[in-house]
Amino acid sequence: MVFIERSNGRGSNMKAIIRMLVILSLLASSGLYAGGEINTGYFGGVAIEGYDTVAYFTENRAVKGSPEFKHNWLGAIWYFKTAAHRDLFEASPIKYAPQYGGHCADGVAYGETTVNIEPTSFAIIDGKLYLSAAREMELDKVDGQLAKAEENWPKIKEGIIAE
Repeated sequence: MVFIERSNGRGSNMKAIIRMLVILSLLASSGLYAGGEINTGYFGGVAIEGYDTVAYFTENRAVKGSPEFKHNWLGAIWYFKTAAHRDLFEASPIKYAPQYGGHCADGVAYGETTVNIEPTSFAIIDGKLYLSAAREMELDKVDGQLAKAEENWPKIKEGIIAE
């Protein structure tokens, strides 16, 4: 949690900025953010906030998975609603895994990445799952967004893995 103080002078703003930078650097250097290709958020090492990636395809909606049905893939734990969903993912993870490691597809289109996602904001385009941090995804509505995301992802991925 970051607290920002109201400024009573020039030094107060600088102190707040320094505190925020220290907290962010601690988060980045700690094990709280996995820092791998798969978006696991800041805590827990669980992909896409524990949502069942197979359910997006089979139920066309975001469904919370269960720790009871989990699978480890690419250094992240994936939760599933059922054993059948887990088994489908184990057999073909590339088919069901979200694009861009579960990072916000709209952000990737703009050359950025964010750990935060809104799992209920998604699109399946040409059989591939894309997630967004916004309540309203742009990727499937703005011409050229998907092409921009595809172009930007290799460089963003390289930076994520290097962290």
